[in-house]
Amino acid sequence: MTVIEIPDGLVASQLRHNGEAGRAFVEALPGRAAEFLGRWGLRVTGPSMYGVASLVLPVVRAADGTRAVLKLQLVDAETEGEWLALRTWAGDGAVRLLDHDADTGTLLLERLDEGRHLSAVADDRAAVGILAELLARLSAVPAPAGGLRRLGDTAAAMLDASPGLVGRLADGDERALLRDCAAAVREVAEEPGDRLLHWDLHYGNVLAAEREPWLAIDPKPLAGDPGFELYPALWNRFDPDAVRWRFDALADALVATDRERARAWTLGRVLQNALWDVRGGAVRLREEQVSIARNLLAR
Repeated sequence: MTVIEIPDGLVASQLRHNGEAGRAFVEALPGRAAEFLGRWGLRVTGPSMYGVASLVLPVVRAADGTRAVLKLQLVDAETEGEWLALRTWAGDGAVRLLDHDADTGTLLLERLDEGRHLSAVADDRAAVGILAELLARLSAVPAPAGGLRRLGDTAAAMLDASPGLVGRLADGDERALLRDCAAAVREVAEEPGDRLLHWDLHYGNVLAAEREPWLAIDPKPLAGDPGFELYPALWNRFDPDAVRWRFDALADALVATDRERARAWTLGRVLQNALWDVRGGAVRLREEQVSIARNLLAR
């Protein structure tokens, strides 16, 4: 049986974020890897790779020599629809799905160039332009009727939780800032949209490829308004002087939402991330949250 290396970083992140469920996932990984290597006729061709939530094995499919990667992950609310989103995009702007097991979240994906992330492109405007083009393509696709999180549910939950959590912040100006974000979300919450969203489209989740220059990976999909997609490209490689022009470039690429809706839903992402931090014990907002919210509220 092939011996699978489980990186210490993956073990640490699973224990930190998922506790006992993460421990059980890590302990099951050797057996799960062996199961799918056998089921799909795969041979491991290199060392293990990993992200915060997944183990990725470079493989070759024995039947036809196809180079691929086997992705093993813990199924949760964010990952359970990944296979469905990738199947729906069918390789148009995103990594191609070759096979999957919905029960375990295990995916067989085309092999991209894991050594060339978009984050390595030093020209910020060029990198944002690539993200904008992928954003437009991916969010132009209607979401499947079922099997995904819905932005309407996410917005309702945020607005319900906001009054109690915002009050935990130590700074009055920051409390007011989040209340303004919540007010912006209320204006658009009744029309949450129906596009297929990646949700985590930033520079580190775009890889170089052979069949296209760049393709998106690792979606945490939901159905909703494309305006909810812009925030990751604003906080990743954060630059306070770039917030406005990045937002404009990304919003201009959207075909299924207008500038004001994109602004409101981006403020919704500020709210979402801030509420997560407050639940975790934070009493002050992060620099990028304050900067992005103030820039957009000043428009």
